[in-house]
Amino acid sequence: MGKVLFLIIAGKEDPERANIGLVNASRSAEAKRYDDLKVIFFGPSEEYITELNGPPLEAFTKLYNLGAIDSACVFIAERSGKKEKLESMGVSLKPAGERISHYVNSGYTVLSF
Repeated sequence: MGKVLFLIIAGKEDPERANIGLVNASRSAEAKRYDDLKVIFFGPSEEYITELNGPPLEAFTKLYNLGAIDSACVFIAERSGKKEKLESMGVSLKPAGERISHYVNSGYTVLSF
């Protein structure tokens, strides 16, 4: 097994892609398909996850409860006005570039959606 970073970028402009990333990540985390699995939300996905419902919200909740969500980009959250909402959802806000490079330098395979 390996270590995987799910980088979810898609948002309301491509909700199917965003949902596929969320559901795939949650099912993979639940089934323990990898030694470690982390999720970073970046760009349009940050606004998108603040409006989730149904199966995508269930997937997000599973990821959160399993400790798989690393963060969302603090700069995008501030610029989009979603900082407080993301924080209220329990999402840590950190510089995405630093977090992505951390995982790449630690041997994670990046899967982007």
